[in-house]
Amino acid sequence: MSEAKSKIQVIDRMVSLMDALSSYDKPISLKFLSADTGLHPSTAFRILTSLIEHGVVERTDSSHYRLGTRLLRWSDRVHTRLDLRSEARPIMEWLCEQIDETVNLTVREGDEVVYVERVTGRRAIRVEQVIGSHAPLHVTAVGKLMLGDMGEASVHDYAQRTGLGKFTENTLTTENDLKREVKKDIANGFALDNEEAELGVGCIGVLIRDATGKVVAGLSVSAPIERRKPEWIASVVEAGRKISNRLGYQD
Repeated sequence: MSEAKSKIQVIDRMVSLMDALSSYDKPISLKFLSADTGLHPSTAFRILTSLIEHGVVERTDSSHYRLGTRLLRWSDRVHTRLDLRSEARPIMEWLCEQIDETVNLTVREGDEVVYVERVTGRRAIRVEQVIGSHAPLHVTAVGKLMLGDMGEASVHDYAQRTGLGKFTENTLTTENDLKREVKKDIANGFALDNEEAELGVGCIGVLIRDATGKVVAGLSVSAPIERRKPEWIASVVEAGRKISNRLGYQD
């Protein structure tokens, strides 16, 4: 058997064990898991041991097995993202009607923002961000706010990790410049992308918070830079506040 096939087989066996575990309301023994999956006890034991190391499965004091807490964190992220999109969509559509430009919903993953939802205007020429696409934090309006919300030390760490890559002549590529910008953005309650990610494109962004006050996403408007208007800021801020309120945040 090839190495690739072997690795796929391990994944298949892992999933079958997790399916078996999920079918029980209480921790279950290796004997039952082996019988349910058709796996030899030694094979099941090896896979379960590896899953335990990653927090996906837990072993009780009586040597029984159950699904681990890491799955709860993954599940929470999935549900949060689904709830976020469903709650944000009507407000995004309202904002798009106000300004007739592309409205984006983004979440943070590591040192990047990921576009998870969008609403586009009716204009023939418009800026469109592909859902699922990524962008570094320091070149986006929302990303700069996310960095600023984490504090100055977070900006320093980010700058050290990433080197603040240059995308256009307007990209902020020094730590001091980025610190000044994000401090100003947090104070203002919104941020601008002044052709920092792509020449000709300007954005206005705000943060979205959940019931605990935690930043869970960002809302932004993208437009050709010559069409971006300062008077949109109030509408973007209002839309971000409405989405945060729908998620339980009280400002």
